[in-house]
Amino acid sequence: MTTPTHASPLLVLLPGMDGTALLFHRFDAALRAQTTIETQAIAYPAAPLEYTALEAFVRERLPQDRPFIVLAESFSGPLGAALRANPPPGMRALILCCSFVRNPHPMLAPLRHLLGLVPFGALPGFALRQALLAPRSTPQLQADLATALAQVPPSVLRQRLRAVLETDASRSFARGSLPVLYLRARHDRLVPPANALQILRQAPGTQLVDIAAPHMLLQAAPEAAAEAVAAFLAGLSDPQALG
Repeated sequence: MTTPTHASPLLVLLPGMDGTALLFHRFDAALRAQTTIETQAIAYPAAPLEYTALEAFVRERLPQDRPFIVLAESFSGPLGAALRANPPPGMRALILCCSFVRNPHPMLAPLRHLLGLVPFGALPGFALRQALLAPRSTPQLQADLATALAQVPPSVLRQRLRAVLETDASRSFARGSLPVLYLRARHDRLVPPANALQILRQAPGTQLVDIAAPHMLLQAAPEAAAEAVAAFLAGLSDPQALG
C-alpha cells in the first residue's frame, strides 16, 4: 500500500519504561507551540510483554494514511530499531531520545536472572528521582513520574528491565536506511553518553543533539527537545514527506 504524500506528517511517540504515554504532555505542548506537527502517543499494555510482542502491538497502531516519524524514548529504542530495519509504509525517519538499540549496560546482563528478587513496588522514590530527573527535578515532575509508575504493575516493570538487559537490535538497526536523530541528555544517569557513539557508527549520518537535561529529557527540557525535533523534521530531504 502506498501512503499519500500530500498528508501532513504525524509524530508517533513511543514511551519509556512506564509505557503509559502519560509523560509526553509537556513535550507535546512545546512542539505544538513551535510547529504544526501533530502527535500520536502509543501506550503499551500493562502486561509483561517481550520486545517482539510490543513491536507487533506498535505496528498495528501506526498510521495507515499519512507519513509519520517515530520518536522512541528510552526503553522503546529497540522498537524504533526494528521499525527502521523494516519500515512500514509512510515511515520517514526515526528519533531516539536517551535511548539505545542494545543493552546500554552489558556488564549488568548476568544480573537479569536476579530481577525476581528486586522489590520494584518498594523502590525508594528518592533513588528513582535522582536517576531519572536530577538535576532538573521539580515537585511537578516528581508527581507526574509517580502517577505514571503507579499504573504499572511491578511484574511489568521487572519484565521490561529484563528485556532491556537481554536486547540487542544493533544489527537490524544498522541495516536500516531511514534518517535518524539522536537526542542525548548531558546529565543522563541511566544511558551512558558513549551509547550515542554506537548509534553514530551503526547509522552513519545520524544527527546528534546534546541537551542539558537528565534522562527524562522530554519532560525536563521540553522546549529544547521540541526545537531539536522541529529542526530535524524541517531538514528531511523529501519535502513532500512533510506535507
